[in-house]
Amino acid sequence: MQLVIVESPAKAKTIEKYLGSDFKVLASYGHIRDLPPKDGSVDPDDGFSMIWQPYSDKTKQLKAITDESKKATRLILATDPDREGEAISWHVQEVLKKRKALPEKVDRVTFNAITKAAVTEAMGQPRALDDDLIDAYRARRALDYLVGFTLSPVLWRKLPGAKSAGRVQSVALKLIVEREREIEAFNPEEYWSVAAQMEQAGQAFEARLTIHQGEKLGKMDLASEEQANVAKTAVEQGLFTVETVETKPLTRNPPPPFTTSTLQQEAARKLGYSASHTMRIAQQLYEDGAITYMRTDGVQMDGSAISAARKAISDRYDASYVPDKPRIYKSKAKNAQEAHEAIRPTNFTRDTVGSGDHAKLYSLILKRAMASQMAAARLERTTVDMLDGTGQTGLRATGQVVKFPGFLALYEEGRDDKRDEDGGLLPAISKGDSPAKKSVEASQHFTQPPPRYSEASLVKKMEELGIGRPSTYASIIKTLKDRAYVRIEKNRFFAEESGRLLTGFLERFFDRYVAYDYTAGLEEELDDVSGGRAEWQKILEAFWHDFKPKTAEVMEKLPSDVTAELDKFLEPYLFPKKEDGSDPRLCPRCKEGKLALRGGRFGAFVACSNYPECKFTRRFAQGGGADAGEDEGPQELGIDPDTDEKVTKMVGRFGPYVQRGEGKEAKRSSIPKDVPQEDFGLEWALKLLSLPREVGKHPESGEIVTAQIGRYGPYLSHNGSSARLENTMEVFEIGMNAAVAKLADAAKNGKGRGRGRQEPLKILGKHPRTEEEIKLMDGRYGPYVTDGTTNASLPKTVDKDELTLEEAAQLIDDRAAKGPAKKRRKKAAPKKKAAAKKKPAAKKKPATKKKAAAKSES
Repeated sequence: MQLVIVESPAKAKTIEKYLGSDFKVLASYGHIRDLPPKDGSVDPDDGFSMIWQPYSDKTKQLKAITDESKKATRLILATDPDREGEAISWHVQEVLKKRKALPEKVDRVTFNAITKAAVTEAMGQPRALDDDLIDAYRARRALDYLVGFTLSPVLWRKLPGAKSAGRVQSVALKLIVEREREIEAFNPEEYWSVAAQMEQAGQAFEARLTIHQGEKLGKMDLASEEQANVAKTAVEQGLFTVETVETKPLTRNPPPPFTTSTLQQEAARKLGYSASHTMRIAQQLYEDGAITYMRTDGVQMDGSAISAARKAISDRYDASYVPDKPRIYKSKAKNAQEAHEAIRPTNFTRDTVGSGDHAKLYSLILKRAMASQMAAARLERTTVDMLDGTGQTGLRATGQVVKFPGFLALYEEGRDDKRDEDGGLLPAISKGDSPAKKSVEASQHFTQPPPRYSEASLVKKMEELGIGRPSTYASIIKTLKDRAYVRIEKNRFFAEESGRLLTGFLERFFDRYVAYDYTAGLEEELDDVSGGRAEWQKILEAFWHDFKPKTAEVMEKLPSDVTAELDKFLEPYLFPKKEDGSDPRLCPRCKEGKLALRGGRFGAFVACSNYPECKFTRRFAQGGGADAGEDEGPQELGIDPDTDEKVTKMVGRFGPYVQRGEGKEAKRSSIPKDVPQEDFGLEWALKLLSLPREVGKHPESGEIVTAQIGRYGPYLSHNGSSARLENTMEVFEIGMNAAVAKLADAAKNGKGRGRGRQEPLKILGKHPRTEEEIKLMDGRYGPYVTDGTTNASLPKTVDKDELTLEEAAQLIDDRAAKGPAKKRRKKAAPKKKAAAKKKPAAKKKPATKKKAAAKSES
């Protein structure tokens, strides 16, 4: 028997169909082991030797692989054809070798597409494991570990509120923060434009003012409304004659097929997918045999694929859409061993695959790959210049016509920042014509700051700078979100307070390691390792030689010294110069103290030097701009007429809140974000402090229905069930009829806490080993997955919207392996602890065995 190891059960199932009965295919479920998250996993003093530890949730799968390997005559490692795939194969081989279960014959095979032809061909061309790719993996993994586990303790002790820093993640964060600074520093400038609505032979078109008072008009030349009105009057009074009509042919060539990064960018622009979602769907399409491997820097396609694409084009369009010669694209990838074929369909006659997001992404990949082999688009751009009788005022109209669509008939690439195109059609017009002038308008404009990054534009920028690699972009972005260093609003990244502070700290004390050139250079060195051009340990030695002393130097600094240096470094942001020339550090409350950055238990803030006499504070995130709000301390709103107690508005760790009374007996309520701050006063405060509000008695149960605000927002509560409300105002306005309807809908959809049958949030598919249907459910304590027999809660690190079938199946398997939940409840019962007091030795035995077992497993 020959044992084949792949990453996922879906891939295993597809491949097993192509191989004979002599083959057994098992999945490793990704990486099987990693560096333990503790000090000492990488030892720089011992040639950067590493301690590897199997993942605790892979015990069952490793046992299955070990058992089958002992019976196998040949081991075939068929993981993905890149560095990570090579690493997984190496880990499997090392574990089996350690367990003395490695067959005599071990081969490595790779294929770029999971089709019968590709798999069969790969099986006939085995090779050994690629040591260069494995060394590159080890270097990258050790480097990321050393940065994380050396730098994070410095952050925890010197920068309150910081969670972690990463070699590439921190540089990506710096990009977002720098863009935020550019936007804040931007001063918009006013300018005006003048345009005339014209008509020729019954067809309307627009012409803009380009010559004013005999001079060519620049974009910013009309700087005021007064100047614009003078220009407008000149256009209104002028009689314009066509001076020139210039027509230029244009040619647009199609873009190459997708690479990993361009797929992420285009899916974000056109489909609104996050990078991680795009890669998850692409992985599933690859494992189903629909597309080629989705982690690639290559833009080239196999010769047979080019022929298939050209035939598909001729079948769909006429011969003019197929160029005379195939288009050949060259990859910029420096690393030949990782420069795979571009992402393309495995079958160009297959128009659709799956449904929903899978179908949309497949269609995008198919159209891009086909378009790359189509004829160029031919366009014609026309420019018409007109002058008035004096020659002092001139107008210009432009238009663009598609003469032959070529690849545009199938696909047009999206853009991050849309600009006005000269795409309008112009009427037939000749020199000497005098088009009719219908109206003239002067429009005000303001220069715009650079736009915040979207996922697409951030990925594009990282690729341009050489930061990270396409296969890592999705995880980098996900980490920034998970750490709450950034937030996304309207598909754009905003830097959070913690992200700005961390970036400032790293720029001040570790500037070299967040420099774009340095990070890109390190990536190139790692590529040199995988290409066999450099030794991985020498790269680590050079990095560690400078990095370790630098972290030790910062660790020796007092937290107050770190804060003082950050205060100086961030001065332009925290205390920008004022227009009136006054001191930007002067305390606005006491008018005597000086403002400075301070570090607190929950993060940094700005405070007055006259503390405690002056308690003025300002949150770090507010910076020092003109719109920066001030935390002026407790603000008395008035007296509650029912209790005669003082009502105060305050700011705490979790934001603004109101308080009635003093001391431990005081009642408090957070102020929701959707409450209008400009109208906030005693009336709103008393409303919030009065919660929960009784809506009334439920007409069926007779139980009270209440409306209130909880940890996750406004909601209704009734007899153990709940229903979400849309906004804070609903808490105070909703009536009984609407409340009953919302509670009924929540119970029906399984989103309340009712006892009725709950509908699944999603049906993920059949368990790859048991064939039982797996459902994603919303439970009282959060989302969980079930196969009808075993329920498994989702870890906090797993997003329910991004959960895959394989991940869900593994969670269920792990939960089932732990045995019934009742056993844990028995162990925790207080009565049994009391009863076992007389026999302490008997109670200790199981714990001792457990520890010993855990030690031997690692």
